[in-house]
Amino acid sequence: MASTRDDPPVDARVVRTRNDILRTAVDVLTEEGLDALTHPHLAQVAGYSRATLYNHWPSRNALLRDAFLLRGSGDHSAPTGDLRTDLIAELTKFRSEMEQYRIHRALAVLVALTATDPELADVRDKLVADGERVLRQLLGPVLRGPELEAAVLMLSGTILNSALFHGQLPSDGVIAATVDLVLCSLKGSRPR
Repeated sequence: MASTRDDPPVDARVVRTRNDILRTAVDVLTEEGLDALTHPHLAQVAGYSRATLYNHWPSRNALLRDAFLLRGSGDHSAPTGDLRTDLIAELTKFRSEMEQYRIHRALAVLVALTATDPELADVRDKLVADGERVLRQLLGPVLRGPELEAAVLMLSGTILNSALFHGQLPSDGVIAATVDLVLCSLKGSRPR
């Protein structure tokens, strides 16, 4: 958080407190669910006063917004220049994020809440854009328009669909097969 000359200096303790609480909020959400994410419960789990939580986040949706924005979409792989290898690495990294942080549970809550809160829909859109950024960069030189959209949805959907609807993450073989199916479509002739 950079401050301008007119802004008061940012107190590092306040930033640390806010970040501690926001990380704990995502943990509570993924471990215990939305019903457990109350100011009193979060204050107890995070080790801060309820007044601190209400001072920074007067509503649960404000807390959720900041928690999701702090968490972000996770880490990405570093491209090597080989399209197949890079796509597999990016999906494997996405799967690892899901496995390690169980973020699909939090994402399911976010998606449900976006139906009634446009501000959370903006957060969802930012997370999706950042989450798909590397796939789009990798595929952008070879696909455009609806084909690019379909490929990104197929690739990211392999992880999300498996986690959300099947309760398990895809194997290395399923990830590789999905990438190969997308790349196979590049070899065939397609009308432009």
